[in-house]
Amino acid sequence: MNPTPVPGRVRSRARRRGTLLCAALLAVTVQTAVAAPATAERPGGNGGRDCVKTRQPLDAEARRIVEITRKARKDLHLQAVEMRVTRNGREVVTDALGSSMTGVPARPDMHFRAGSMAFAHIGTALLQLVDEGKVNLDDPVKQWLPHLRDADKITLRMLATNTSGLHDYVTDPAFLAELESHPFREWTPKQLLAIPLSHPLWYEPGTNWSYSHANYILLVAAMEKITGMPIARFVKERVTGPLGLRNTQNNYTPEIPQPVLHAFTSERGRYEESTYWNPSWTTAPGAVITTDICDMTRSARGIGSGELLSREGYRTLLNPGTVGLGHPTKTCPPTVCIKQTEAEHFGLGVIVADNWVLQNPSFSGYAAIQAYLPSKRLAIAVSTTETATTPGGNTAEVVAQRISKALVPDNPLPAP
Repeated sequence: MNPTPVPGRVRSRARRRGTLLCAALLAVTVQTAVAAPATAERPGGNGGRDCVKTRQPLDAEARRIVEITRKARKDLHLQAVEMRVTRNGREVVTDALGSSMTGVPARPDMHFRAGSMAFAHIGTALLQLVDEGKVNLDDPVKQWLPHLRDADKITLRMLATNTSGLHDYVTDPAFLAELESHPFREWTPKQLLAIPLSHPLWYEPGTNWSYSHANYILLVAAMEKITGMPIARFVKERVTGPLGLRNTQNNYTPEIPQPVLHAFTSERGRYEESTYWNPSWTTAPGAVITTDICDMTRSARGIGSGELLSREGYRTLLNPGTVGLGHPTKTCPPTVCIKQTEAEHFGLGVIVADNWVLQNPSFSGYAAIQAYLPSKRLAIAVSTTETATTPGGNTAEVVAQRISKALVPDNPLPAP
């Protein structure tokens, strides 16, 4: 994040606690709240195809969650809200409120962009390689990325945990101006990496913490060399396939599989549809994904519980050495190098916040969160879209926080 707010397509995720950071978005959209029926979708766990299979009367807890979601949609002036809650892997409630487009009701099987949800999958896939003894997190990336500047100092761990010291191209004013002017532009990794590599490192690799999209572009490049296969295939084999995420996929174009939850934004000074703006700038090719609310909830549980990892791998996922890092220096301002604490810190592809394990993508009019509380085996997933008067920030986090406060008042999600 820049020391001063800058316009851009990434909504700010710099919480007070300093976790996932991006450039600030100008806020978006309004529409009159529509009352939801006293029923909700009751999927059978088979991905989004079952999200609209049947409708059954809700029990008291499910009705309460729907009412909380309906009120949040009204308070935040949201176009649509999709949400799903599971406990012990069993559905509590799944529903969709509002509309995808005028005259098209939102449905729980609609697909949306999932952004940094992919980082959680990539982090878990990397830790599987560590579990198998195929790599060490502290291996310098020089053996796979020999032409990268400082490749002998930067390790796999540093890329995966945002401790490399690389600048974040998303905060670069020239990049943001081009992104805003040409939202359909296709970006290559070479073009994106040229921006942070034109700057000196914020700090000596491994000594501090600062979020940079460049880290995961480079991590993907290294993992493709390590595995000898495209990252989309590797993650499907190791993570999304085993978790049964049938409606989560990489997209090499701006296409979103049908049915689509459409997005809108006012960030360019006018309220407009942003559904098919090109997301190639968000991360490496092969890791630009879409999903649905059922898959996102399953992802929250699978990643957040360490289902695919050894005990040691799971411990590393939750704290790979970031706790205690994050302090401003002469070259790294406090808005960039932010304190990572035991309570709230970036793990390995995930955010750990007051015992919750989460990811919170937000860009181009889409906002979402997948969150899991291991002690209660509780998973919450929310996806939101905007109207012309929606406030700034990740509105999906606000909805999820309100739901969590009702379900676990002694350990809710931290307020955004």
